[in-house]
Amino acid sequence: MTAGERLRAVVDAACPRLLALTLTETGLRPAPGRWSAREIVGHLIDSATNNHRRFVLAMQQDDFVFPGYAQDAWVALQHYQEAPWTELVTLWRELNRHLARIMDAAGEEQRTRKRHRHNLHQLAFNAIPETEPATLEYFMRDYIDHIEHHLRQLLPA
Repeated sequence: MTAGERLRAVVDAACPRLLALTLTETGLRPAPGRWSAREIVGHLIDSATNNHRRFVLAMQQDDFVFPGYAQDAWVALQHYQEAPWTELVTLWRELNRHLARIMDAAGEEQRTRKRHRHNLHQLAFNAIPETEPATLEYFMRDYIDHIEHHLRQLLPA
């Protein structure tokens, strides 16, 4: 299964389950300082928008050095806690459908070329040591791993 196919499958399976959560459930924080479901989906929206730029740039440049972002500040500043749940899930779904198209559009050479200069030891969900090369294929699949991690928090088996 390609990364694009996998991303579509993950999103398509999750959306009905996410939309079935009650408004009360989506607003509850599991503990002080922890994100609610709305804030987790907001974080996934932020991740999608940041990785959109990274994936497109990765197809154009010889390295994988990208800026990070202050995740907690982004979530707080955008007031995801007060955002309508359906709008958050819909935005997340559509951003990821677009990312799946980008993944599908990346050529074999772009996806598999080893980049020796990267900062995936800082950015990736499953970090790659700075001394090891990275590929766009790995980075895309790592993005999906990150989504699945958060979906397990929201949608226990």
